[in-house]
Amino acid sequence: MTSQVNMGHRIGRATLTLRGPDGRPLADRAVTVAQRRHAFAFGNIGFDFVPLVGGPEPAPEGELDRLGGLWLNLFNTVTLPFYWGGYEPRRGATDVARLTATARWFAERGVTVKGHPLVWHTVQPEWLLALDLDEVERLQRARVRDLVGGFAGTIDLWDAINEAVIMPVFENGDNAITRLAHARGRIHMVRMAFEEARAANPAATLVLNDFDLTSAYECLVEGVLEAGVRIDAIGLQTHMHQGYRGEEYMRRTLDRFARYGLPLHLTETTLVSGHLMPPHIEDLNDYQIPEWPSTPEGEARQADDIVRHYRSLLAHPAVQSVNYWGLTDAGAWLGAPAGLVRADGSRKPAYDALEALVKGEWWLPPTPMRTGADGTLTVEGFFGDYTVTAADTAAFTIAPTDTTATIDVAI
Repeated sequence: MTSQVNMGHRIGRATLTLRGPDGRPLADRAVTVAQRRHAFAFGNIGFDFVPLVGGPEPAPEGELDRLGGLWLNLFNTVTLPFYWGGYEPRRGATDVARLTATARWFAERGVTVKGHPLVWHTVQPEWLLALDLDEVERLQRARVRDLVGGFAGTIDLWDAINEAVIMPVFENGDNAITRLAHARGRIHMVRMAFEEARAANPAATLVLNDFDLTSAYECLVEGVLEAGVRIDAIGLQTHMHQGYRGEEYMRRTLDRFARYGLPLHLTETTLVSGHLMPPHIEDLNDYQIPEWPSTPEGEARQADDIVRHYRSLLAHPAVQSVNYWGLTDAGAWLGAPAGLVRADGSRKPAYDALEALVKGEWWLPPTPMRTGADGTLTVEGFFGDYTVTAADTAAFTIAPTDTTATIDVAI
């Protein structure tokens, strides 16, 4: 379970004392130990699953099993879409039924579900434009409360506000949230999102998320913290359609945002397997082409970049989660070949490369071990959930809060 970069801060140790039904230690007993789940949040979006699980049309035969198998093999945290314009295109008519069904489908399979986003200026319902700002704010507050409170227990992780740095000055189309942010300021918008969400579900984990990784975002983080707004994690987007930015860039960026003492969530990560977007493009949305094919050369590069990127992220102790933005090329953002799976459902080298890390190098497969004369067994591995099996099976956890835990297990 070694890596080419330092992973010591991700690895712990648990000493188990195995006892039989009579309470006596199971001395010199052959057992099998296996990992079941990573504590680290390996995430991906689940947008494709909303129509497959929630309808309204029946899913193509076998499609849910096929896509679900690929997804569940690698990931333990899913991001679902709650864009206001898509969730409530007509006032009062929401997509709650489909999203509830999809969230439950993932949760029933042990996946942590995240909602994205509660407040954002893009993908807004047109009916908001006719309202005055006081009414817009009232409805925005109500939306936050309704979503966070209504999904509590199923979704307890949210991007509370998305891209607040640009929100008051966004010019790519009119929307009511930009008007509200321009009139009342960024910190007001952040406070509104976090305080309403916190009131609706005090147990929720709330993320401040942005693509702007310049000092402007640092200034916003500092202003929000100085204003007394409690945020749980800092979200960093890394859509790399123009090429992998490199380990040194990522290390410097992570260090800059880690100084606030908050967990870092890499919320939106992409790497393309076709030609790279030209470097002169400032807004990725401005690059719209009829076709953007995946190529053998691009797929080899993407696989190498995936390994480098994930290694560098997990090497940094402040990083708590990495969320890749799309499993397949089918319907990928901007039509880019950024998926880990081709549009026809076949695995790209990048999928295999990530699997070799998440379920290989950073994973303990079923492993034969033997207890000592006192019935003890020491297991070392990446933080997460494990099982130990003799005649029966028992669960245990290797946790970052106690890397030398002694666990009494009866099997």
